[in-house]
Amino acid sequence: MASQIDLPALADLLGPKFAEAADERDREARFAAENYQSLGDHKLFSAMVPADLGGGGASHSEMCAFLRTLARHCSSTALSLSMHSHLVAAAVFNHRAGRPGKALLEKVAANEAILVSTGANDWLASNGEATRTDGGFHVTAKKPFASGSPMGDVIVTSAPFNDPQHGWQVLHFPVPMKSQGVSLAGDWDTFGMRATGSETVIFERVFVPEEAVVLRRPRAAYHPVWDVILVVALPLIMAVYTGIAEAAAKTATRQAQKRADDPATPFLLGEMSNHLTAAQLAFDDMVRLANDWQFAPGPALSSAMLSRKTIAAQAAIATANKALAVCGGAGFHRKLGLERLLRDVHASQFHPLNEKRQQLFTGRLALGLDPIGTANEPLLRAAAE
Repeated sequence: MASQIDLPALADLLGPKFAEAADERDREARFAAENYQSLGDHKLFSAMVPADLGGGGASHSEMCAFLRTLARHCSSTALSLSMHSHLVAAAVFNHRAGRPGKALLEKVAANEAILVSTGANDWLASNGEATRTDGGFHVTAKKPFASGSPMGDVIVTSAPFNDPQHGWQVLHFPVPMKSQGVSLAGDWDTFGMRATGSETVIFERVFVPEEAVVLRRPRAAYHPVWDVILVVALPLIMAVYTGIAEAAAKTATRQAQKRADDPATPFLLGEMSNHLTAAQLAFDDMVRLANDWQFAPGPALSSAMLSRKTIAAQAAIATANKALAVCGGAGFHRKLGLERLLRDVHASQFHPLNEKRQQLFTGRLALGLDPIGTANEPLLRAAAE
């Protein structure tokens, strides 16, 4: 079914508007609330929801392209939107596969509901604790890095539960952000990505009904759910950092015209171009692997996606670093706009799995081992913290 939303046109419309106050929001560490309002007004939170469920019907690759373009203008808005979008993308895949997902998609489409993710930080073990109560569970936890939380409607999260029969499990569930016991810590004061509103969400004995639990899995063990999440999420996330690298390279190339008589300038531009090409190639292949939801989940595909994420992140950071070298001293001035991009791009390394954890995952799989292994759980949990 054809897309009901023109994402390229919206990127060209909204991107420049979002760019106007990007530096100001960064300086004030202020969430991009105005941009989020515009995203909702243009039905971008429901863009990937299938048209027959009331959404825009955009493909996964189209949303990746939109985020890439948006990030060149306001990287914080793009990253925050990518966190919502990857939850929608996972729900679309599950719905297509006949698994639960339809209800969440319909909720997003009906109200432009904003989803908040904590899955990456919880990874395998999750944090906090769920205790049994009548009709469900009470959850107490602190969930950091919850992008978009100041305007979020539903947080999609998890918590450990010590089941009397089956031992430690992790329960996955959505919770309305206005639920009793849910609050924000107001602690998002960071090196970069300052306008994402990625505050810690605090749960104080929050009631989660039994029927809200959509997945139970063994704690600290790799589960097939990650073979869906990693494949749909990482291209959407790395679209943002590819866009940042492209913006940094564009700024540096423009500035290089003023230094064309410096014999080092062409070499620096050539190095920067190589780094940017590596980032673009790795990202483009991530989109290819996700194949607009037409993929067979499995650890091998997850490993391939994680490897490309590492390559893309390294290359995006290298591009921005080299852009600073191209600009010389002028790049040190905030007014040029490179400084914010340079800080923001470094957040790419913290999305799971980071470089060493990815190498461990990929290396174990190459040896025919479980990609995680219970003995490695402390290391992999630390990767998400």
